[in-house]
Amino acid sequence: MNTEQAQTQGQADPIFQPLRFRNVEVKNRVFRSNISGRFDNYDGSGSQTRINWETKFARGGVGAIISSFVPVTLRGRIVPNYATIHRDEAIPFWRAVGDAVHEHDCKFFLQLSHSGRQRDIPGIEYARGLSSTDKPEPLHGFVPDRMTKTDIAETVRAFAEGARRAREAGLDGVELHGANGYLITQFLSSGINDRDDEYGGPLQNRARFVLEIVKAIREEVGDDFHLQMKISARDFGNAVFPWEHKGNTLEESVQVCQWLEEAGVDGFHVSAGNMFPHPRNPGGGLPMDVIRSSYGAMASAGKYTTRNYLVFRSPLGRAFGWWWRRNGGPMNPEGASLAEASAIKAAVSVPVICTGGFQSASIVRTALQSQACDAVSIARSLIANPDLTEWWRKGEDRPPNPCTYCNRCLANGTENPLGCYEESRFESREHMLREVMSVFAPSSFTEK
Repeated sequence: MNTEQAQTQGQADPIFQPLRFRNVEVKNRVFRSNISGRFDNYDGSGSQTRINWETKFARGGVGAIISSFVPVTLRGRIVPNYATIHRDEAIPFWRAVGDAVHEHDCKFFLQLSHSGRQRDIPGIEYARGLSSTDKPEPLHGFVPDRMTKTDIAETVRAFAEGARRAREAGLDGVELHGANGYLITQFLSSGINDRDDEYGGPLQNRARFVLEIVKAIREEVGDDFHLQMKISARDFGNAVFPWEHKGNTLEESVQVCQWLEEAGVDGFHVSAGNMFPHPRNPGGGLPMDVIRSSYGAMASAGKYTTRNYLVFRSPLGRAFGWWWRRNGGPMNPEGASLAEASAIKAAVSVPVICTGGFQSASIVRTALQSQACDAVSIARSLIANPDLTEWWRKGEDRPPNPCTYCNRCLANGTENPLGCYEESRFESREHMLREVMSVFAPSSFTEK
């Protein structure tokens, strides 16, 4: 059903209906999902480039933006040059981001994050991340330190302080990044967490860490500030290496969401996979040519990264690419997590957001009308078309030049500015590069 058909039948377009959470209302059902590039300063301070990046999606018509991965500690970042929320000095910058986004009647939720052992490029401050385990991450071999009780308590406190800073910055809420293999996942997942204390073993123990974070945040910011959680509904922990543990099931994730709702979480953002990237997230292509040229930036970062670098640059790289695609989702991944989002929505009473390659209005409308989810979040399709929402508002099912799901945007991310690198979508390579670089103008951020 397109917009005109919905209006003809006397129905309001579900995409453009407001979504009410307990403490905040979003003008429509389209969220820009958490994604950004290495746009900031090495010390974790923010830049005008990130403000430009976020503003272009707000201008394009989405109802809310979920920030990229925002570390609550320096040791918790995935790469340098991502703005952090680990100190009070960050508050003026995030206030400037929020103010710029709010000018377009768009909400801004800051994603409170910690990498744990999953770190693409370590900074000079810390050689190792912290995790629930001391076992290396299986794909790249990032070696962590097993967290002590003191480490856990300090990290819980860091999440709470991050939420306080986000509130003081005038932002609309926060999201806990509990998905895709980062620290909260490393505690939740039975495929990663090998502890034998009160933070390991049964599901209730594995959920203790995130429940303590939620409790600390509520004590710090109160009950009237929006708090949502991103969760991988299924781990698929053996998708790349069959000998790895499958990890959490959908039923376990449903139970965790019920506990979190009882603890004060206002919404859930549903994804998949206990690592990132993962064959099922993001679905679509695996651009081995880009990986071969860019993976060198990670070659010294992990126990297996030099091995991987050599494999990717040899004929074995083709075999790896075939195996990755074989164990992944469809090449057109629209709605890949809808079944999981629907199961979680049926078990909780707060709104549920689903991510997964959306760019067809008809698929989004069907998901909303069937109550599989309450909203969708989008990253790659909005990188390709920041005004995607406006195309839908005009009655188009897809923009004329849709995302190809090639994943060149993500594969370029460790070395190059984030943007669409699928040349077939542009008049020329020069046109593509102009679009990628446009986020750098204007160029300077001044604290107000």
